[in-house]
Amino acid sequence: MIIGLTEALDYAKRHGIAIAAVNTPFFEGLLGAIAAAEKSGVPVILQHAQVHEGVMPIEDIGPAMVALARRSEAPFVLHIDHGEDIDYIVRGLDLGFNSAMIDGSRLPFEENVARTAEVVKLARSRGFGVEGELGVMTGNENGDPDQGVADEELYTDPENAREFVARTGVTALAASFGTVHGVYHREPSLKYTLIAELCAATGVPLVMHGGSGLSQEEYRLSIAQGVRKINYYTYAAKVALDAARVAAADENTILFPKVAVAARDAVEADITAFIQGLRPAI
Repeated sequence: MIIGLTEALDYAKRHGIAIAAVNTPFFEGLLGAIAAAEKSGVPVILQHAQVHEGVMPIEDIGPAMVALARRSEAPFVLHIDHGEDIDYIVRGLDLGFNSAMIDGSRLPFEENVARTAEVVKLARSRGFGVEGELGVMTGNENGDPDQGVADEELYTDPENAREFVARTGVTALAASFGTVHGVYHREPSLKYTLIAELCAATGVPLVMHGGSGLSQEEYRLSIAQGVRKINYYTYAAKVALDAARVAAADENTILFPKVAVAARDAVEADITAFIQGLRPAI
């Protein structure tokens, strides 16, 4: 089933968890994510990022994401991740996505506000939520091995965040507080006090980008300060590759489907563990 972004984030707040937001630009990853969600009993956000167009166009993977989410009994949000322009977001919404992120984080503040507010107006006309971003996270979601270290000069300022949320009306805010996109090149150091300050200043759920590669303790400390959505892709894609390599090296493997199944099962196991790590310690 498909639920809204606000409904999913409200669920997270009530239960003291964060929602797993998983990018699925390859079909085995999509199947693995859906299977993991169906076992979890909590909402999951399925995402497609504009930067992944070179891997899989949204017109190809999007209808599959929508159809599989609709037929499942598990609750899913269909989210356009890191939309770089409004036309791309419209394309996704027309395909059946019901949530979007507009990424104006590298724009000057006023341009970011104006573009984000425009997307909020567009989405609200359809009854959908919007994630905005303020502050810059280094790295990239294609896993390229550069900039895998956080830069404190680019962290989100709480007063700027307060103004940004008030002027745009975003449903949730992606902020920079120590994570990076892609692969970490040294131990991350999250600034938990900043998360708390941002949550208090904005009054909206916070989003962690660069959620791959963190420990369960780092997840839980972030959630305790107000993070309600955590994006995840790089390490799921990495375990898929690792499993595919093992399957392909097996002398008994003579057809590709065995490799595809290995990748799918590896993603399912990895995302299952990730979702479990976003729950409070028992």
